[in-house]
Amino acid sequence: MNRRIAQLPLLVACTMPASTMAQEWPTKPVRIVVPHAPGGVTDMLARLVADRLSGGLKHSFVVENRAGAGGLVGSDMVSKAPPDGYTLVASGMASHVIAPNAGAAPFDPMKSFTHIALLGGPPLALLVHPSVQVKSVKAFIALTKSQPGGISYGSPGAGTHNHLMGELFRARTGAHMLHISYKGGGPAAIDLIGGHIPSAFLTLSTAAPHIKSGRVRALAITSATRLPDYASVQTFAEAGFGDLTTTNWSAYSGPAGIPSGIVTRLNNEVIKVLRSAEIQDRLSAEGIKPNELSPAAFTDFFQKEIDRWTPVAKSAGLKIGG
Repeated sequence: MNRRIAQLPLLVACTMPASTMAQEWPTKPVRIVVPHAPGGVTDMLARLVADRLSGGLKHSFVVENRAGAGGLVGSDMVSKAPPDGYTLVASGMASHVIAPNAGAAPFDPMKSFTHIALLGGPPLALLVHPSVQVKSVKAFIALTKSQPGGISYGSPGAGTHNHLMGELFRARTGAHMLHISYKGGGPAAIDLIGGHIPSAFLTLSTAAPHIKSGRVRALAITSATRLPDYASVQTFAEAGFGDLTTTNWSAYSGPAGIPSGIVTRLNNEVIKVLRSAEIQDRLSAEGIKPNELSPAAFTDFFQKEIDRWTPVAKSAGLKIGG
């Protein structure tokens, strides 16, 4: 009899309605693993939103960096965590779309995770040194074809979204281009400014100060529409290449099997944060337009991104650390 009485709290917990569990969550700090080093766009977005969630949900959302293998190390750790909503990962293009195509991923980007909320991300930009005498994408393509050996373009590194964008651009347009890999967007920008490379695909947030100072020229950006802070820069869609629209997006995901009530509640709270004027102003400066996707719509978006970029990654022959 005593044993049955002792089991009652567990029985009550197991039969508690999902809606009630979701309303009570969180009751302790939530850990968000960023599978990259501090300082990048994913780290910035994860921390920015986590800080506001801490205030709104009255419990700490603590960000922890666990870098390694292009994002695979930290992501794998989260995939093996209990699916209770208390361990999340800042997922995105690098860790869940590109890295699994560049090595033996210890997880399935879809089956191993619950995809919760899209935070957004900056578009990429095709940039040239001011000495390059073209001012449109089509003129740039023609220039690459007129040069023996083509024209080189820099990126933050082999296997980055920027690199794959360059390869997709080359395949889509027939441009004659040679990839030059750098160890980060900063070094690539420095060489572009110095005229050591004629062009580059960089994240808009990295390129922004150099565009505004006139040290580089932006030919096009990969956003769906023109951005207010860069109204004079056309989109690739306007240049006739709508299939080159993309952003270097980041998101919140968790282990597979998180209760739907918690997923819905966290998604709603993230959207609430992204709607705030303060956050919108902060993200606008980075060229980021927040998205408001439900968990189901975001999961569908995630799968489509994997389907879209996997052939590009395989064609580029990516290897972790390559």
